[in-house]
Amino acid sequence: MAGTLTRQEAREHVMARVKEWLDRKMPEDSAKPVKDGEFREWEDMADEFDREVTAAVVEALAGLSSKAKLQEPGVCPSCGSGNVRWLDEDKQQERQSKHGVMVLPRQVARCRSCGRSFSPSGATLAAGPARAFDATGSGKGVSGRRAGAL
Repeated sequence: MAGTLTRQEAREHVMARVKEWLDRKMPEDSAKPVKDGEFREWEDMADEFDREVTAAVVEALAGLSSKAKLQEPGVCPSCGSGNVRWLDEDKQQERQSKHGVMVLPRQVARCRSCGRSFSPSGATLAAGPARAFDATGSGKGVSGRRAGAL
């Protein structure tokens, strides 16, 4: 989901993802077969639903959250200067979560003192520690690892 959406647009986006998944597994048309299998295959389908649909829910909530966009960038994490400014455009970043791949907003600021760019929201999803590695590996370490992990 790119850009800022209204609540109604976000709901429609999530419902479209649910409908797409259902159309593949349980088509409305009774002439088309329902995806059949054994219990373990149904569990695999439920996991697929989680990866595809729950990611859309998280994207929508992030897009609507007042906490997803900061008003002030804060201080530079590199030099500690408060002389920072927002870069003109907000970025979108693809992230991998336990619910699948999703696109989340990412604000970028630049320090006028040291010239470095940074994302004040940090590189984590959920309640990860500040400055932990992000899912795309653009942190200082390996994708999916936390700071201090082996």
